[in-house]
Amino acid sequence: MQLTPMMQQYMEIKNQYKDCILFYRLGDFYEMFFEDATICAKELEITLTGKNCGQEERAPMCGVPYHAVEGYLSKMISRGYKVAICEQVEDPKLAKGIVKRDVIRIVTPGTNLNTQALDETKNNYLCGIYYSESGIGVSFVDITTGDYYVTEVDSKKKLLDEVIKFLPTEIICNDTFLISGVDIVDLRERLKIVVSSQESWYFDDEMCKNGLKEHFAVSSLDGLGLRDYEYGIIAAGAVLKYLYETQKNSLSHLTHIQPYITSKYMLLDSSTRRNLELTETLREKQKRGSLLWVLDKTKTAMGARLLRNYVEQPLIDMDLIKERLDCVEEINQSTITREELREYLNPIYDLERLISKVSYKSANPRDLIAFRASLSMLPSIKYLLSDFTCALLKEIDSELDTLEDICSLITDSIEEEPPISVKEGGIIKEGYNEEVDRLRHAKTDGKSWLADLEAKEREQTGIKNLKIKFNKVFGYYLEVTNSYQNMVPENWTRKQTLANAERYITPELKELEDMILGAEDKLFTLEYNLFSEVRDQIAEQVKRIQTTAKAVAKIDVFASLAFVAERNNFVKPEMNQSGMIDIKNGRHPVVEKMITNDLFVANDTFLDNDDNRVSIITGPNMAGKSTYMRQTALIVLMAQVGSYVPAEYAKIGIVDRIFTRVGASDDLASGQSTFMVEMTEVANILRNATKNSLLILDEIGRGTSTFDGLSIAWAVIEHISNKKLLGAKTLFATHYHELTELEGKLSGVNNYCIAVKEQGEDIVFLRKIVKGGADKSYGIQVAKLAGVPDAVLSRAREIVDELSNNDITYKVKQMSDSLLDKECHVASIHENKSNSYEASDKEKIIQQEAIQQENRQSVAANDSEKTMISKKSKKDIDGQISFFTVDSTNQVIEEIRNLDVANMTPMDAMNMLYQLQKQIKG
Repeated sequence: MQLTPMMQQYMEIKNQYKDCILFYRLGDFYEMFFEDATICAKELEITLTGKNCGQEERAPMCGVPYHAVEGYLSKMISRGYKVAICEQVEDPKLAKGIVKRDVIRIVTPGTNLNTQALDETKNNYLCGIYYSESGIGVSFVDITTGDYYVTEVDSKKKLLDEVIKFLPTEIICNDTFLISGVDIVDLRERLKIVVSSQESWYFDDEMCKNGLKEHFAVSSLDGLGLRDYEYGIIAAGAVLKYLYETQKNSLSHLTHIQPYITSKYMLLDSSTRRNLELTETLREKQKRGSLLWVLDKTKTAMGARLLRNYVEQPLIDMDLIKERLDCVEEINQSTITREELREYLNPIYDLERLISKVSYKSANPRDLIAFRASLSMLPSIKYLLSDFTCALLKEIDSELDTLEDICSLITDSIEEEPPISVKEGGIIKEGYNEEVDRLRHAKTDGKSWLADLEAKEREQTGIKNLKIKFNKVFGYYLEVTNSYQNMVPENWTRKQTLANAERYITPELKELEDMILGAEDKLFTLEYNLFSEVRDQIAEQVKRIQTTAKAVAKIDVFASLAFVAERNNFVKPEMNQSGMIDIKNGRHPVVEKMITNDLFVANDTFLDNDDNRVSIITGPNMAGKSTYMRQTALIVLMAQVGSYVPAEYAKIGIVDRIFTRVGASDDLASGQSTFMVEMTEVANILRNATKNSLLILDEIGRGTSTFDGLSIAWAVIEHISNKKLLGAKTLFATHYHELTELEGKLSGVNNYCIAVKEQGEDIVFLRKIVKGGADKSYGIQVAKLAGVPDAVLSRAREIVDELSNNDITYKVKQMSDSLLDKECHVASIHENKSNSYEASDKEKIIQQEAIQQENRQSVAANDSEKTMISKKSKKDIDGQISFFTVDSTNQVIEEIRNLDVANMTPMDAMNMLYQLQKQIKG
């Protein structure tokens, strides 16, 4: 059977948008049919019904009210669907047959305009990726704010770092990206990013270039700063093409594109962002408890987004950092002005997203009133800014346009309390347009005419409860209850019969109806047209408004940082490029806020590029090692953001990267164990860190056997401390207190520990970092605090006493001494022979002496190993130290196990027993 005309129209449109859920407008509802209906009924939890479509079986159908569509849209988008909005594109009154319909917009996760569903403190980015073997282009755009960025990276790792930094909700890419080895499943499932590949023509070089030129109305992309972004242009052009196809409008609010170089900012990989809890906590994924939670006291949504951007992208340019710090300092010194500024900032709505709604023609009258209220604050803010003298605040002042012409336009044209709907009148203010005033008076007079007619007919007929009413079907009518039917005049025409009343029309009432309804329809249409004109006039000033919005965001951020600095007793850091980090009484900005009664213990930190490159930090669990290391990283990061820092004073050498390796967890989905995750992170750090990086390493090597772990930790410290290999500033926390032997043996390595106070079998954490190394880990005392049963603790003490007599500490000391001997011996040879030999001869002698020294060490090591094997089983040497046997009895047990008792004489047995007893007694 043939489909009905309406369903034929539906199927024609659906076939053009097969990858979308089609919201098809029918009257006051958006309807979905067939498979779309089944999906929506399940996802939106609405009733699935059916509709006769001309076939034997009814088509599955469901629908949502048009006035509440945004909530349903957001729900579908959050689940990763694309939704095509199909509207009536002609007036139903003028339509001949089926009303024409077409898709006016496609909504995707990266193009959602519903501000109520979006987090106002975050950007909602759409990301475009062009991946090739010769280069990678990346572009990010937020259509709700008009932000548009482009860059290039040279590796998958850096690409993922950028993606995680901007955290888009949607990625469009070429097919090559999907097969590049990037973990697409992780992007989709863990980060909840919708990833889809587009056809190859999206990424055509010429098409992308021409699209960008046409949009920005330029003859050359050099003027946009894109000369050196060959692959970035392709990514940006593909994103723009995708937006034109989905949004189906001019995108006039995308007024500029901002190229950036990733090396301009401190590079932070995903592990570091997660471990330092910059914008959300590690476990609950909440803002509370993060660094941003402490710093964000902004008053506007624009300021909140900009501050998040600053925290995500710390600077490495000394001049830019100092500019921000000077700005915060001057605002901080002007407390009264700062508080006035924050007072004026408080009523300002989200100008960036409001102007985007204006550009999309989706702003309603109340949006314009909010816009006007925001603009009215700008003159006062500009007046206060004029008093400041620092360069950055002067620049903000010059960017801030008071927009008084736009404010006056809205004030003169729009009612103070207009309706939300744009087509129900009551929008335009009296006095703005003569025709509106005339029609409005006619409408008002019409109501009084109706009241007069009602009174007149009531008096003439004697029907006391006579009323003139109105509905959209019958228009105006006279309603008479059944008890007065005998009093109805004969010249009245019956229009409708009800259960308890009759409705009538008279020639005089019909004449009034034509006058009133005609005036009302004309008035509503005229008001809508005038409102649209006002909205379009505002849209023409989008560039001015966006520039002002950015200026407002900046002043909001710096006022917030100044406010936080004063309230939390932060200080201005002194920046340097010598590499020295000198922090006096530093505090963790988040932990000190979470701890009540000022119980947080402050600590010093000193690192440089010479004798204080690596700090080995020992001490028990729960004593505060991780907090101390994280606070150092956060203080450095805050300084490079341009914020004051929690310390008595701080001299901060600019770092290019911060790496953290704190804790680990299984990644079973990708087949990686805890230790594998740990080693992957360590490998990333050692391969990508530079001498100007800051490394925070916690418990390297704890996921494997004792000897393997200690060996890895030892080798990592050797590598990091060696200036020729790395030489990065490092805080290295460990429970391998044997590593404290490296102080004085490796250049730049120093020992620190967390002070504790022992009280019998208990300990008290003093939370203070002191010079020197711990000789034990206090693990049993911590276990006691955790509530481990006394029987287990007692047995653990016995075992640890016996294990402490093993030779590992002696062996470590021997190895560390050999490191020092080797360095001293080589240096001595170099000094003694320098005047007698050429450079090549010197190298030969140094190599020969080093080989001889290594041979001597090897012999000593072999002898020591034989001694160890004589005291311990081979199993214990090769693997982890056994916690279930005692070393001194291992050999005895093994000999007893191998005795052939059946073939021994009594005398042999007594002699053997005597020998074994002697062995046990030592």
